[in-house]
Amino acid sequence: MTTTDLTDLTDHTDPTDLSGLSGLEVLRLIQAGALGEPDAPFIGRLLGMRFDEVEDGRMVISLTTRPEFANPLGTVHGGIAATLLDSVMGCAVHSTLPPGVGYTTLELKVNYIRAAGTGGQTLTADGSVIHLGRSTATAEGRVHDENGKLIAHATTTCLILRPQADGPRG
Repeated sequence: MTTTDLTDLTDHTDPTDLSGLSGLEVLRLIQAGALGEPDAPFIGRLLGMRFDEVEDGRMVISLTTRPEFANPLGTVHGGIAATLLDSVMGCAVHSTLPPGVGYTTLELKVNYIRAAGTGGQTLTADGSVIHLGRSTATAEGRVHDENGKLIAHATTTCLILRPQADGPRG
């Protein structure tokens, strides 16, 4: 999508009704900050996630660690890495979906490789779709620290929520 295309979207998009936009279009609006803070509540804002790259079937999301992310041992809690992975893989799936189609995580499998510090280091997650079917999708993701060391990797299965002719999707 070009900058002109994004401008066209923001000029004609009601931030409270994104149903006419594809997943890729919604994610690019979030990346551009075009929906505004109050209009895009999601876990990413709480954790300070940044949408670094948004492509069809692929996402890169990063965050900066902070002391509030600590587990009792003083390193980044595994739930932060799991949330980052769930987000990057889910968004990769979302980026492939047409308007009106949603998704939810059915299964998440995380493998932790090493601890990350809470002192302001950047963690970057890269997620890609492996398979996109009519009712399910699978994706994989990896989290690296700012030195390129693998922190965790994961796979997910997502349920694709297509609209029904006589009611809500599901």
